[in-house]
Amino acid sequence: MKSLVLFDLDGTLMDTPNAIVDTFTAVLASLGVHDVAAEAIRATIGRPLGEAFAQLLGAEGGEAAAVDAGAVAAAVERYQALYRERIVPQARALLYPGVAEGLASLQARGAILAVVTSKFTASAEVLLSAGGVREHFTMVVGADAVSQPKPHPEAGLLVAEKLGFEPGRTVMVGDTTHDILMAHNAGMQSVAVTYGIHSETVLSAAEPTWTAESFPRAVDHILDAA
Repeated sequence: MKSLVLFDLDGTLMDTPNAIVDTFTAVLASLGVHDVAAEAIRATIGRPLGEAFAQLLGAEGGEAAAVDAGAVAAAVERYQALYRERIVPQARALLYPGVAEGLASLQARGAILAVVTSKFTASAEVLLSAGGVREHFTMVVGADAVSQPKPHPEAGLLVAEKLGFEPGRTVMVGDTTHDILMAHNAGMQSVAVTYGIHSETVLSAAEPTWTAESFPRAVDHILDAA
């Protein structure tokens, strides 16, 4: 098997969404913002931190963005600090069932693995290392490594080019429509996992190549694509 497999991180490899929502809530509370619903925070997962906090703080567009740019920057900085304190220590326990074994199996069969995430690259590296799975990935690309985040194809195409793979020989695995649409935009195949952020109904509207209810099933589809 000689193919490239790209993975999202939050909601795909690790069950971090609830911890992320709790951490966002704590950051917003520290800024005096107490009325943001958990559902609103959850809906921003998969987007770069700056965009997420800009939306949640009501700081998108026009003068508001300029006025609140400092608040957004402070929120991102505070989030990163809390992320390392609260989420990173839980990394091994947050791995979804079958992830460690599935990654090892794919690597043993010759697949080249990489992570494409909306996290900052350094944050993703820390979490993957703490979870004991960083060694399986040849590259980790975060939102700060590209000019256009998912669903733009830049991140996926960047990895494919650097590792010498045609997009058609690449599979993207993710739990949100951002991941699946990035794959479409890049000319890649995709596996939508239904145990993360977006429901199977929402994911199906993005027309993934395959749908999987568990990580082991996602591995099966990847092997089918080889």
